[in-house]
Amino acid sequence: MRHIVIATLAALILTGPGHAQSASRVHGGDTYAAGETVTQTLSATGDVFAAGSVVTTSGSAGGDIHAAGYDVNVSAQTGGDVYAAGSSVTISAPIGEDVTAAGFSVRSTLTAPVSGNLRFFGRSLTIEGPITGALTAFGGNVYLNAPVAGDAWIVAEDLTFGPEARIDGALILTTEDSVEIPERVIPAARITREDGDRSDMYRHFERSWDEVDMPMLPTWLSVFSAFLISTNFLLLLAAIFLSFAENRVEKMRRRVTRQPLQTFVLGVVGLSALFGMVPITALTIIGLPFVPFALLAILVVWTLGYLLAAYALARRVLLAFDGPTDPSLLIKLVIVALAITVVAVLNFIPFVGWVVNYTLVLLGVGAMTAGLLSVWIPDPDPALDVDMQNPLDD
Repeated sequence: MRHIVIATLAALILTGPGHAQSASRVHGGDTYAAGETVTQTLSATGDVFAAGSVVTTSGSAGGDIHAAGYDVNVSAQTGGDVYAAGSSVTISAPIGEDVTAAGFSVRSTLTAPVSGNLRFFGRSLTIEGPITGALTAFGGNVYLNAPVAGDAWIVAEDLTFGPEARIDGALILTTEDSVEIPERVIPAARITREDGDRSDMYRHFERSWDEVDMPMLPTWLSVFSAFLISTNFLLLLAAIFLSFAENRVEKMRRRVTRQPLQTFVLGVVGLSALFGMVPITALTIIGLPFVPFALLAILVVWTLGYLLAAYALARRVLLAFDGPTDPSLLIKLVIVALAITVVAVLNFIPFVGWVVNYTLVLLGVGAMTAGLLSVWIPDPDPALDVDMQNPLDD
């Protein structure tokens, strides 16, 4: 309900520094109140917006009341509508127009006649205030003990009637079990019963979503937008690593181009170890909470490996065409962008695109695996260290 959203926004604004308990303000004829405990005696000519843990309003309001909180009690006479949401919501004063309320426990008392429609949604609904308009009640346990001048629509698991219950209009009733309705409440001829099978209701709900045509971009524009977003993300990653870990990136790049077969095999080993972490971690039972982290590690390593190998091969092509051996950061990022674009185009070629992408991932993961082994095992390949001091044009 947008009215409750407005009340919540008012709470966020008013409960800033210096408003830890409660605060209120009149602006443009409307009253705004928020805090941990809000107790307002109103004399408002306009609308009222109240939000907090405990919200209690009394007095009178000429316009609408919008209230949100854990425990909400609207006991102010209201000339307009009431919109309320909370764990417990109580309406206990006359309402000039409609009432819309949602919560775990929602109640209207004998002192709360409603001149318009009453709409209650919640687990436990108690309706005792007279209703001039129509009644809509969706709940688990619904207790009606008030006269309803208009029609009623009730969806409930359990429905009971008090001595003052009366429905002058028609009743649409949806319950799981057959409910006996006294003749004094409403004659049987004005009752329409609907099947209340919960699973069937869920199926109708799912089908209603399936039939909705969601707004979509044209297919080519959607693909291009996704490509731009992913490219910008990968370029940002490349800029970070090329700026803050340049030597490490260069070392792994050379391994990709100088020892591709060995790097490919190391990629198979490294990626297998990562995927193997998931079932192994789960089998330990105590490691179950870490399974999402293992899956996240696979995603991160897969992305970084793809990016590293694409950059390495693009640099190798640049050197083949007599490009600079030590390009600037800007040129390196251009190289990355071109490499990503070329690989993305290859994806449109059946099978070939998948093979190219997977090969790049394995090469990149292999270079990263070799880098990790160099930390655990001193100097596994001293030639690489020499290369870093005397770069070769490859």
